[in-house]
Parts: sequence; C-alpha cells; structure tokens
Amino acid sequence: MGESAGLGEQSVTPLGEVAVLVDGGDMDCGSGLLLLITRAMRRLQTGQLLGVRSAEASVVTDLPVWADLVGHQVTAEVAESIEGPWWFSVRKAGAAPLSSTVFSQGDRTPVGHRLWAYTNFDCNLACLYCCAESSPKTDRRRLAPQVARDVFAEFAALGGRELFLTGGEPFMHPDLGDLVEAGEGLERTILTNAMIFARGSRRQTLEALDRSVVLQVSLDSATPDLHDRQRGYGSWSRALDGITLARSLGFRIRVAATLFDEDPAGVEALHRRLDAEGIAREDRVIRPVAHEGFAGAGIHVSIDSLEPEPTITADGAWWHPVAVTNPHLRIADAPLPLAEVFGVVRDTLAVQDAAAATGREVFRCA
Repeated sequence: MGESAGLGEQSVTPLGEVAVLVDGGDMDCGSGLLLLITRAMRRLQTGQLLGVRSAEASVVTDLPVWADLVGHQVTAEVAESIEGPWWFSVRKAGAAPLSSTVFSQGDRTPVGHRLWAYTNFDCNLACLYCCAESSPKTDRRRLAPQVARDVFAEFAALGGRELFLTGGEPFMHPDLGDLVEAGEGLERTILTNAMIFARGSRRQTLEALDRSVVLQVSLDSATPDLHDRQRGYGSWSRALDGITLARSLGFRIRVAATLFDEDPAGVEALHRRLDAEGIAREDRVIRPVAHEGFAGAGIHVSIDSLEPEPTITADGAWWHPVAVTNPHLRIADAPLPLAEVFGVVRDTLAVQDAAAATGREVFRCA
C-alpha cells in the first residue's frame, strides 16, 4: 500500500491519467488513507490530479467529504464491481490549505513543539506489551548519527523544543552519546529501562551525558510482582539500582509505569514507593497499554483517538510513538524532510477540526 507513482509521473488508471496514484488497500479514511492522501496532495501542483484506489467501502462516502472540507474536487469515481475496489480522481484546488486556518488547539501540544526519535529497536527485554515489538532478537534499525544531526537541526530550526529518545533500549545503541549531542539546545529526555548502564562502555556513555538530559525510567509497580511479570524476572530490582545510580550521578529521573488495568491500590502503592525514592510527583507518568505491537489487549489507537506526537525512526515517520508497528499510522517512508512530516500532521488535524466544527461525520475508524 502507498504511493504507486512518483511525483511528476503519469499513471494510467480506469479514470485516465493522474499525476500520482495512491493505493489505500483496505485502509479507511479514519486511519492510514487520510495520511497517504494528505501527503500526496501536499506534493501536487494546483490543478493536478490525484488518483486514489481503495477496497474499503466507507471511502466512497468519506473521500468526497474530505475533498469538500479541504476544497479539492472529486472529478471521477469508478467501481470495478458492486463490492469494489473503487477508483477516484481528485483535482487539487488552488486555495490555501486548511492548515493555514487557525483552529483551537485546546490542550493539544502544538505540532512542531515535540519530536520523538527511536534510536534503535533492539532491547535487552521483551516486554509483553511492547508497542515497538522490541526484544534481543529484533532488527536493530539503528538511527544513524548523521541522520539524527540533520533531523534534529531541522527540528530546532522549525522552532522545536522537546526531544524524546526512545527504543528499544537506547543504551544498546553504540553511538547514543552522539545522538544525544546532536540534540544539544533542545530539552532532551532518554527513555530507558535503566538496567544496562552500570558498567563498561555504557557507563561511560551515561557519565559523559550532559546533566540537563532527563532519564525516564520504566517502573510498573511498587514491588517486583507486576513489573517482573510484564517485563521479565529480575528487571524490577535492576531498574531500581539504575535509578539509584543515575540519581547519584546528578541526573533528573522521571518514572513511567505502563499498566493494562489501572488498579488504584497498586498505583497508590507505587506512588508511596516513589515518594520513598525521592522522585518528585511531577516526574511520574501512569500510562495505559496500547493495543499495538506485542500487546494482545489494550486501548485501540488511531489518528482519531491519539493526539499526534510526530515520531521518526531510521526508516520512516509516524503519527505517534506507540504506533510504529502500525502501517495505518505511518506518515512518511523516511524521517526527512521533517517540515513535510509536520505539514501532513497539521493538515490532517485541520481536516478533523473542520469536520468537528461543521458537525460532519467523517473519517470513521472501522
């Protein structure tokens, strides 16, 4: 699925020639198709035709609504059979995009303020709910330092502020220090299980980090039972040892707990434990499991239910860090240019906001 013709190329479809053809497969407009057509339209010139092929019946209703909201024109529609697939041609309008219109942000983090980067995907653990499907056997997919420098420089130039480095386990990346240094001037946070930086070259990497870098450590419970059940035997005690070490070296520590079901008694016990460890209340995060990656249960996520947190990996860009194994939430096939990634997100949000403002039911999740 994806763009099956490059820009400037002509593709012959049942509708005639189009500048770019997007094959959405069985994606609906409430998932990956909206991201695909938004990215494709940003690359077209006014008056050019976008071709869209879809095997999802809801697109027959939703695509014209999207075009109407944005100001484009559906010029033709052809069905191969009564059950599809369907083909559409859409002419790009010359009007300013919806994202130039000011919509209320509410509590939404402004797009371009925060960026997530997966440093790598291999990990010393194989947590049963890992959204990234990380494990010791996972393909490393390491972010190259030069790519990181280019991405982070563009992010800063665009006014970016917060950079979160995640994985996998970032301390398994041999060039983690270079990646962190590439983000100098940004508010940098590394997400880690805190288990492997006590000695050797990883200890050297840790000690060499600027103390303005925050370490966010995963700790799911006040006692080993739940944490070790979710993350592996012995991981709880080693995480606590890592927290103690990092704090002794002068690092600010955040603690994040990931829970399938939020048990009030368990959460309160965790807070008491963190009080004893001296972790400030504002440095604690309780988050639910997303039904992504290894997780067999959890919260269903989509562009409708997830506030965007643009995320880059070595081989793409995504709507949110919990969705990097979900092809429906992939924004681009490369992390650069970052301006285009942010532009797709802003355009998508503008369509969602416009639909909500006009009471239109559009972009439903199947």
